[in-house]
Amino acid sequence: MPVDDPSSTPAPTSAADDAVPAPVIRPGRSIRWSWVWLVPLLALAVALSLLASVWVRTGPVITISFQSAAGVEAGQTKLRYRDVVVGEVKNVRVAKDREHVLVDVQLQRQGASYITQQGAKFWIVRPQVSLAGVSGLDTLLSGVYLSVDAPITAPKGGAVYAFEGLANPPEVLSGQVGTRFRLTAKSLGSLGVGSRVYYRRIEVGRVVSYSMSPDGREVDLQIFVQAPYDRYVTPDTRFWNDSGVDMSLSADGVQLRTSGLAAILNGGVTFAQADESTSFDGVLDTSPAAPNSSYALFDTREQALADPDGDPVDIELRFDQSVRGLRVGAEVDFRGMAIGKVIDIDLEFDPAIKRFYSRIRAQVFPMRFSQAYRELVTSVNGAQGEALLGPLIRRGLRGQLRTASLLTGQQYVALDFFPEQERAKIQIPGATAPATGYLVPTVPGDFDQLQRQLSNIVTKLDRLPLDDMGRELQGSLASLHRLLRRTDTQLAPEAGKTLSAARQALDRVGAVLGPDAPVLSGVQDTLRALDGAARALRLLTDALQAHPDTLLRGRPADRLQ
Repeated sequence: MPVDDPSSTPAPTSAADDAVPAPVIRPGRSIRWSWVWLVPLLALAVALSLLASVWVRTGPVITISFQSAAGVEAGQTKLRYRDVVVGEVKNVRVAKDREHVLVDVQLQRQGASYITQQGAKFWIVRPQVSLAGVSGLDTLLSGVYLSVDAPITAPKGGAVYAFEGLANPPEVLSGQVGTRFRLTAKSLGSLGVGSRVYYRRIEVGRVVSYSMSPDGREVDLQIFVQAPYDRYVTPDTRFWNDSGVDMSLSADGVQLRTSGLAAILNGGVTFAQADESTSFDGVLDTSPAAPNSSYALFDTREQALADPDGDPVDIELRFDQSVRGLRVGAEVDFRGMAIGKVIDIDLEFDPAIKRFYSRIRAQVFPMRFSQAYRELVTSVNGAQGEALLGPLIRRGLRGQLRTASLLTGQQYVALDFFPEQERAKIQIPGATAPATGYLVPTVPGDFDQLQRQLSNIVTKLDRLPLDDMGRELQGSLASLHRLLRRTDTQLAPEAGKTLSAARQALDRVGAVLGPDAPVLSGVQDTLRALDGAARALRLLTDALQAHPDTLLRGRPADRLQ
């Protein structure tokens, strides 16, 4: 049977409960939509989209260190990559060490991946006017800006957010195709970063950097040659400094060479092949040189295209005569061919003979003798360098000062053979000669010999009794004067009379020998008679020759026909 639910049983009520009215329950009003809420919703959507776009376009912040930030302003200075804006300066502050300026740059998200690579280069672009040219003129209107050069090939490693800025723009940007080479020079001259590199007067590259060698005796230059011109740089290529104006004064006269205006103002390097020299007799290597190959940078084109000198041989010469006109760098000549140069001139004192002398140090390049040097080495059993000079000195090799130009008074050192000279003692470095080089004997120079001959002539003239000779000459001239006066007063009239008598005698002879003179007619008759006698004698001779018996028998009777 069903169980009774107590809740279903009405509770007992009282009189008080019956007095309270029952509550009235009414349904609530429903929420209605209003178009007023659309404005804040749209504003919120726009704000979210702006935030999303800013977040999408905004990249990381990088910090660049510069020595100076002149012209860089936060919120105005842009960062450009290949003239495209890729960021903006957010803040400029001084570093804690107060030696640098830190520039915070807000990058755009697009491109931030390659700008934050290791190896990216940053610099400030300002208007610059120099001998090399004018750059950055667009900054006069837009203001200075930062520029960046990022590697084309991404290097290994993560993103980098701190960089050190460059003081000057890099000469070689990423993506430029070409080859770097190393040049070694005695001095930098007028070259600098940005100097042009020329090949046949065409600009093919630039000098990108230079530094001092570790020993401080040379300057190392890095050049970049653009493609396709870098294939013309071969192992036999020669480089020389083609900067400015090259003027030289030698025995050949004054030589003046000028390069292009850009090379004169900013310096330049030129290269050529070794076979462009008329003296080149080898086989040219035309294969392209390897990157970072090292070459010597010569001062002039003549030095660059000259034959290889090889290792120099140091020699020393001692002269008792004046060396006025001899300069460091003067040629050492052997029968008209330059084989070396003078590197030092000193005045020394010889305590043994108590006299001063001039010590000349020079360098000789035996390889300049070419085939003659090789044959000479073979003839002396392979002796080379300084040892080769010994046999030559024994055969009369001597040094002599000679005049290169009478106009300038320049002198040079000539090496030649003088077999009539006394046999010299061979002095080798480390034995009796100084360690500066092989001691080569010397002979007086041509000008010195001329001075000595003139001095001897003057000495002999001084020894002549010129006063006595003058008095005798004066007496002889007086006697001659008296003789001429006597000839004029006495001999001249007599000579006139003699000439008049001779003229009269000649007149008489002419009268005798005249055409109408009787003597001449008699002579003519005599000559005609002699001619007739000669004809008769010739006839007699012919008759005797035909009839030799006529002398015995007489003339035969004439025969009748």
